[in-house]
Amino acid sequence: MATIGLDSLFYAKITEDAQGNETYETPQILAKAMTAELTVEPAEATLFADDGVCEVVKEFKSGTLTLGIDDIGSATAGDLIGAKIDANGVVVSSAEDSAAPVAVGFRAKKANGKYRYFWLYRVKFGVPSTSLQTKGDSITFSTPTIEGTVMRRNKLNEDGKHPWKIEVTEGETGVTTDTILGWFSQVYEPDFEFTEAKE
Repeated sequence: MATIGLDSLFYAKITEDAQGNETYETPQILAKAMTAELTVEPAEATLFADDGVCEVVKEFKSGTLTLGIDDIGSATAGDLIGAKIDANGVVVSSAEDSAAPVAVGFRAKKANGKYRYFWLYRVKFGVPSTSLQTKGDSITFSTPTIEGTVMRRNKLNEDGKHPWKIEVTEGETGVTTDTILGWFSQVYEPDFEFTEAKE
């Protein structure tokens, strides 16, 4: 079903252990969401045999998340792009700025009033772009756009794979109320035990 809205844009800082496995801090509000566009670049390989295609492999390679937001606060800018805040509260952006990846979560409202919830496990953002315009006869809002590269997670799932995105739709069979209510209180960790027990 088509979605008709977007809200609840969160991010969670990542810490890694010696093996690079991620743990996530408590999610924080990133900004008010206006748009979110996710494009995926697959890794592809085609094997030809007997004058035809024998095998085709398509796997997730990376993605790009482009967010249109109302504003980006100074603390958020520090977490997402590595900008520094000086003693007077001024955001100082340097050419050498680089921040660690974060997890990004949001939800999209569907036409039936239910929501589809998302977490992207590892996103590394670049410097946001801003378009400014003088005020004329009518009022035009100028808002920042921030783009990040979506990567797979280092930490393996219980099934031995590297997830990059999770999503759930409110009201679908098997989706618990606890999962929905706790979606933005922490970054969701997959649980395959219940699925395997049912099979």
